[in-house]
Amino acid sequence: MYSDPSARDLLGNRTLFFIFICSFAIVTLLQQILYGKNYIKSGLHYKKQSTEDLDNVTGAFNFMDDGGQKTDSDLDSRYFELREGPFEYNSSTCWKLRNEITEVKILSIKKYYNTRLKSNRFIWYHELPEHCSFIRVKQSELFDRWKTLQLCKWEMNNTAANIFKSHLMRCCNAPVFLFTTQKNTPKGFKLKYEVDSSGFLFIDAEVFQLFPKEMPYSRSQFKKCAVVGNGGILTNSRCGNEIDSADFVFRCNLPPISEKYTMDVGLKTDIVTINPSIVTERFQKLEKWRRPFFEVLQAYENASVVMPAFYNTRNTDVSFRVKYVLDDFESQQSMFYFHPRYLENVSRFWMRQGLRAKRLSSGLMLVTAAMELCEEVHLYGFWAFSMDPSGLYITHHYYDNIKPQPGFHKMTTEIFNFLHMHSKGILQVHTGICS
Repeated sequence: MYSDPSARDLLGNRTLFFIFICSFAIVTLLQQILYGKNYIKSGLHYKKQSTEDLDNVTGAFNFMDDGGQKTDSDLDSRYFELREGPFEYNSSTCWKLRNEITEVKILSIKKYYNTRLKSNRFIWYHELPEHCSFIRVKQSELFDRWKTLQLCKWEMNNTAANIFKSHLMRCCNAPVFLFTTQKNTPKGFKLKYEVDSSGFLFIDAEVFQLFPKEMPYSRSQFKKCAVVGNGGILTNSRCGNEIDSADFVFRCNLPPISEKYTMDVGLKTDIVTINPSIVTERFQKLEKWRRPFFEVLQAYENASVVMPAFYNTRNTDVSFRVKYVLDDFESQQSMFYFHPRYLENVSRFWMRQGLRAKRLSSGLMLVTAAMELCEEVHLYGFWAFSMDPSGLYITHHYYDNIKPQPGFHKMTTEIFNFLHMHSKGILQVHTGICS
């Protein structure tokens, strides 16, 4: 019998194609069934952890109501659902958003194996034994929480702010001990250095004359203060006018405020700190570069200059030379030195808040002082990350991208404290574009 081979081949190809489609559908169905079982199992597993094993753990967990873990897409959708703000400070929405910020303690969490449940579990870094290994958590969740919180109008919580200020008054007392004065550091006094525990400076007549008679500032003297950090978060912020509108402005470590940066950082300066290392490295300890140094200071007009002369013995001579330069050039700028007792007490205060660092940043010292000298404190240029809250890369400083010495400051922990204080209405942190 005659048969057409081409027809026979075509029928075979169709059969194979049909078998392939059916196989693919069966595999896909099995995957969905297995995935569903694993998802339910995962949810039950997390619920079991939360009820049986995590009762005595006070960490900040990030789980959904059904026990599954939140994803970035969940966070993004939450942000966009709330974009119709702004919301009132005391609304239930803002209360929840503020709590989400205060839950964040550190970006690192540790992971360890739970032998009883035979599973890995995650809790925050500070709640685990030292022998546990840790992994890094993406910054995206913190950024999302902070972005979402911007939908809430910030208001000062006078009760919380006054409680915080009362703690500072008892421990540190800036209106009395912020700077060395002839009143708190009399002639003949042996001034103990902050770090060099065995070091003392005898206050003779010459040194005594370098100090002001008494503290130039009093408690809550200023209505609204701006403390300006040097972070790259200030670039393109257009916050200059807002900063200049403050009653009193603090700046850190002789930052540039030339016309190039005025729109973002402003011009007004009432206090500017100088790290002695700046004088040593940029101006050769003022052994030759006296006039260039004086000309740099003139950009700050009548701002008071503050230095940590008594942090250690190395800082003393170079800090005194700054005073001599101002006197020699008949500058109208005042010169003050942080009192080592005040800096010690500030370090001790923040250590009790969980901030342990070799040295607190100049910015944190100024923020701490501002909380006592000002009724309302606003922070600009304080951000410890290489990206802004929207995920765009930024430079370390608004004027350069030189990174600090690693391990010296705990900038991330400092920023967490500021964000928590913002959430509680104690101070306001500005990280966006100013109106």
